[in-house]
Amino acid sequence: MSSPLALGAVSAVLRNLLDNGMVDVSGTLGPVNVSVLAPDLIKLDKPEAGPQINLFLHQVTHNAAWRNRELPSRSGAGDRITNPPLALDLHYLVTAYASADVTAEILLGYAMYVLHEVPMLDRAGIRRALDPSPLDVSMLPPALQALAASDLADQFETLRITPVPMPMDDMSKLWSAIQTHYRPSVAYQVSVVLIEARQPARSALPVLSRGPWDALAARDRGVVVQADMLPPGPALETVTPPNKQGAARLGDKVGVRGIRLDGSHVRARLRHRLLAAPLDFTATVEAGGRDASFQLPADAAAQSALLAGLFQLSFVLTPAGDSEERESNAIALAIAPDPVITADAVLGLPAIALVRAGAPPQVTVTLAARPQVRPEQQTLLALGSATAVGAGRTLATDPLVFVFPASLAAGGQRLRLRVDGVDSLLVDKAALPPRFDPSQQATVPP
Repeated sequence: MSSPLALGAVSAVLRNLLDNGMVDVSGTLGPVNVSVLAPDLIKLDKPEAGPQINLFLHQVTHNAAWRNRELPSRSGAGDRITNPPLALDLHYLVTAYASADVTAEILLGYAMYVLHEVPMLDRAGIRRALDPSPLDVSMLPPALQALAASDLADQFETLRITPVPMPMDDMSKLWSAIQTHYRPSVAYQVSVVLIEARQPARSALPVLSRGPWDALAARDRGVVVQADMLPPGPALETVTPPNKQGAARLGDKVGVRGIRLDGSHVRARLRHRLLAAPLDFTATVEAGGRDASFQLPADAAAQSALLAGLFQLSFVLTPAGDSEERESNAIALAIAPDPVITADAVLGLPAIALVRAGAPPQVTVTLAARPQVRPEQQTLLALGSATAVGAGRTLATDPLVFVFPASLAAGGQRLRLRVDGVDSLLVDKAALPPRFDPSQQATVPP
């Protein structure tokens, strides 16, 4: 594959090709200059100006055949899988310049003849054009010195030179955009230039066997066919916290419904963006492998190991007849924060504290939560309809502090704590009809 220097390398090779082809006409017209410039930079009013052929790269487009050949190039985890090439078609305008009669027409004819006789750029010709030897490399401009490292000759697609008919309307628009006088011109397309990144990628190892190896039959198990449309491995469909709540709390038994969840060593696996490693909990699966459940711990270890917010829940198990573990798809599980209203002697958490002080007298609320909240998490506390954003913290063991304005009404207020978008469970849906949890309120001082 080529490097990003390939665009300049193609222009340099085409210039070299035209420069060599103009040798036949130089005896009649004199020395012919071959340039690679924008047309508005060419000046014919200079005394030393002579016949000139100009090669102008006026457009670069994506090659349609190669564009979607290797997509996507990254996995769902963000790891680079492949380095798909950037496939480009180069569109050139070949223009003849001269101040004498019919000279421009002669030059354009010879240029078209050269490109007709060489419809593709072979590897040997590219190497000769980009290799400065036997010249001293330091004699060349820095831009031309770098083109030798473009690797253009090493790409496995041959560069083809194709004439492209350009309607007069398009030609007129192009020369109007260049803002210079029109000269006899013809359009060509060079295809395809493949530019590939040199980034590290991942590549799967070859397949040794299709399934477990059967020593008696001396062959692999082969492809297993199932007579239904269900997923071939374990798959989760829904997660159901207790009491029809939208989130689970520490100590809750979480129900899960899925497919093919039966097996050995069944575990519920929780992943969170702030946890370096996933957390596994033993799961119980009912007959048929459709329904399962697992218990969230509520001890002191869970207070620091778990956290409130959104988790990715998957099941890990070894299906019957398999020797390797399989992991299901992941679905979302919300774990709600539980604000500590009264002191928790078991976990050593203090009761909520509300203080009105200052001028004007603001209300400062200090409280702890189960599980503890990490400093990286966003917190918000609602007292009635008033809300306040949590102050910054350094350690996970630091209390949560919220400052409300002086307009906060005194008296009992319903309390809701939000951590990373997940609210504490203020509504008790186990009661009929649903009611506010009487324990989730605090008294604002006057």
